[in-house]
Amino acid sequence: MHCSVHVSPIHRWSCLLAAVLFVSADAVTAQVTSVSAPVSAAPQFAPGVLTTIEPDVDPEDTFAVHDVVELRANATLAREPNLNTKSRTLYDMSQAVVFRRDVWCLELSFKPLRMVYVDIPQPTGKMQRKLVWYLVYRVRNTGAAIGPEQQDDGSYLAVSAAAGPRRFIPQFALASQDLDRQGNRVRKEYLDRLVPAAMPVIRRREFSGGELLSSVELAERMLQPESGRMQGGLWGVAIWEDIDPEIDYLSIYVGGLTNAYRWKDAENFQAGDTPSKGRMYLRKTLQLNFWRPGDSLAENEREIRYGAALGAAAAYGTNEGVAYSWVYR
Repeated sequence: MHCSVHVSPIHRWSCLLAAVLFVSADAVTAQVTSVSAPVSAAPQFAPGVLTTIEPDVDPEDTFAVHDVVELRANATLAREPNLNTKSRTLYDMSQAVVFRRDVWCLELSFKPLRMVYVDIPQPTGKMQRKLVWYLVYRVRNTGAAIGPEQQDDGSYLAVSAAAGPRRFIPQFALASQDLDRQGNRVRKEYLDRLVPAAMPVIRRREFSGGELLSSVELAERMLQPESGRMQGGLWGVAIWEDIDPEIDYLSIYVGGLTNAYRWKDAENFQAGDTPSKGRMYLRKTLQLNFWRPGDSLAENEREIRYGAALGAAAAYGTNEGVAYSWVYR
């Protein structure tokens, strides 16, 4: 016997409408979920791949003691006052003046120093295959900043300063630390170069996603203060060309991470000279030490080691086993 169930048209359309609404609701939910899910701004690396140098804010960088040479060079200002003590004259007050300022510092993380072959356009219109060295790094503004605060007794104490947006202007220099047979330093230094042809090659090799900036592009960005577990920052790459394959000991000097500096006035400054004539400024710079036991044949990035080579501390100008240090240059 054949049995059938009769469904009214109204009931059929109600079921279809419910099914459509159910499917639409799932689609909307999926769409909202995909939009709300956090998107990683940079690739995630295995533990130990990145080396991080914490910000270094030194209270001694918040002040400097100098004579105002522009005034001390003018001997006519030295006089015996009639109504005041000699120590209150302009000439005496210009001696051993304390200059105070706020200082800040950024955090730097970097991957191992590496090499890659790149086809680089030449002025002749032809392509030349060259080996370039590069360092992929991340810079963050953790809000590290201190400044002088005057106490009730007139003394000053270095305290935390307000964190604000910072601009990092990359300054990467790769310098040889080799010594010749007479013990003199082999003076070779290479500045970070803008090599457009190398950027896509390095991006494909180092980054599965995210943004990798050249030194020029990174200098156009502002680093906002970060706190907590979220680590953003900006990723950049420093590139060097035509590195001497004979280099064994080398350092990478990173400038622009801090506004700390020192200065030294010319000893022969004379009255009438242009203000600040002969003054030399030294910027606080991060020195990263490396060494490679290979030679000029078959250069390989796997030969590069981070840190100072054992027994070669004198070549780096540091103590034994120092991987990095802050210097003024």
